[in-house]
Amino acid sequence: MPTEAVLESPRSEASKVAAATASPRVMSIDALRGMDMFFIVGMEEVFEASSKMFPMQPTLWSRLDHAPWAGFHFYDLIFPLFAFIIGVSAVFSLTKSIAVDGKAGASIKTIKRGLILFILGLFIYKGIADGVERIRLLGVLQRLAICSCIGGLAFIWLNTRALIALAATLLVGYWAMMTFIPLPGFGAGDFAEGHNLANYIDKMYLPWRKWDGDHDPEGLLSTLPAIASTLLGIFAGLVIKNPQVAPERKVRLLLMWGVGGIVVALLWHLQFPIIKKIWSSSFVLFTAGISSILLATFYWIIDIKNHRRWATPFVWIGSNAIGIYMIFHLTSMTGNANRFLGGPIKAFINGRWTGLGDLVIALAALSLSLLTCRFLYQRKIFLRV
Repeated sequence: MPTEAVLESPRSEASKVAAATASPRVMSIDALRGMDMFFIVGMEEVFEASSKMFPMQPTLWSRLDHAPWAGFHFYDLIFPLFAFIIGVSAVFSLTKSIAVDGKAGASIKTIKRGLILFILGLFIYKGIADGVERIRLLGVLQRLAICSCIGGLAFIWLNTRALIALAATLLVGYWAMMTFIPLPGFGAGDFAEGHNLANYIDKMYLPWRKWDGDHDPEGLLSTLPAIASTLLGIFAGLVIKNPQVAPERKVRLLLMWGVGGIVVALLWHLQFPIIKKIWSSSFVLFTAGISSILLATFYWIIDIKNHRRWATPFVWIGSNAIGIYMIFHLTSMTGNANRFLGGPIKAFINGRWTGLGDLVIALAALSLSLLTCRFLYQRKIFLRV
């Protein structure tokens, strides 16, 4: 089957407008987004507390955290998976927007959404509270805003072949710049921290506060391949949405693309290592491959086999991801849990087993997060941007 047939074109004929605006919500997308957010709204604290209870397993706990530099650990997937899901979701939301508002209207909405997300990102990192020089211009939400905006505009205005060409250009172009442009004192092709082009550009041109001293993991140049993460999600979304492809074939395609992306990434890793903090091209393909496999799995279980009850808490989170992200960063669930179970209760439990009190607090905080998500979902309170 030709690529154009598998990846349904975002510019379908007028007869598809009604179907676009009435297409059912794909629950697996919300569930996968929610699972991703689940590891942001409390599981990190659960892992940290568990490491105190089982200190003899340092390698295991380090593997659950971020990789210090080159290589891949569990938490390195959380951010690129969200960027990937943004692309998947854009296929559904923007197809409806194009049908209702036209390309120009959909573009305006996409740009507005990106600006709002960017401003929320500045707010999350305390805005100007510590002075202008402490503003973090680029961060997690800011990067997602850029990926959402540029990826969305590309979906609106480019056909499938042009989208593929754009993704390839971003990945290959970034690799070429990182590999062949020499830096003072380090030459070309040095990917060590502080020795590479992405870190150098942050040092020279990114103003104000940077997360890692003179460079930032969400810096200027590394935003380019991050956009490709969202474009790869768009391709997956086109497959899921295409009514001409049987559901089981959609699963096979996503699995095949996922495995292919991982294999290519591992081969590319031999020259351009998998490094989250510079969002290397091999990192993009590796994480997109895993994301594609996860999407195929969730889609098969939830939307094809209709096994949905287990995913309900993830849907609570995933259908209100930005709202939950803001609540989590502006309200301390751990602090609230300590109000009920801290102090003498936590000390007593820790006295029985070192770290158990911390684990109880972490699990209570996670439970509060889930209950908040459930409360908002049941009352249909969603933060839309």
